[in-house]
Amino acid sequence: MLEHFRADAGVVEVEWKTRGHDLAPGLHEALLGHGFEPGERESVMIGPADGPAADVPLPPGVTLRRVQGEDDVRAMSAAADRAFGDPESTRRADDLVLRVARDPQVELWVAEADGTVVCSGRLEPVPGTGVAGLWGGATLPQWRGRGIYRAVTAARARSALRRGYRYLHSDSTPYSRPILQRCGLVEVTTTTPYEWHR
Repeated sequence: MLEHFRADAGVVEVEWKTRGHDLAPGLHEALLGHGFEPGERESVMIGPADGPAADVPLPPGVTLRRVQGEDDVRAMSAAADRAFGDPESTRRADDLVLRVARDPQVELWVAEADGTVVCSGRLEPVPGTGVAGLWGGATLPQWRGRGIYRAVTAARARSALRRGYRYLHSDSTPYSRPILQRCGLVEVTTTTPYEWHR
């Protein structure tokens, strides 16, 4: 499979996610042998959408909105890169712009202070189910601990409910897991991303 991606010069990275309940002896070693590097283990959370949907007050000067225009999407992507401690990536921003253009079901939400994105997250419904995914939740380090991620999550949960999705799932970092647990989501397994970079 990796040969397929290596043959396409436009592909600069590939992610393979394993699950804690996978029964695949030797998979870890095989991925390492093909140049994949394991990332941080995350918790796979799932639960009713009405738990996280409660109103959450924002700190003074912070506003919340859904974004769709290219400039807003690029600003969101850059802020998420900074929040995760990554270099700002034009490629990731391009991918997000294309994803929103191709799939009107994907929603992007941001919290802003003085016109700067300080927290963001995606809502991606799973077609044909009552489940929507919470993805990419990221808060700039200096803005953490003020309820902003919780407010962005609440906005996404309310939108999911309005659209008929009763459940949410999320691959959660140690930052978001306790917040989602307090909202009623439970850990059902773990996931580990393995990444290959050209």
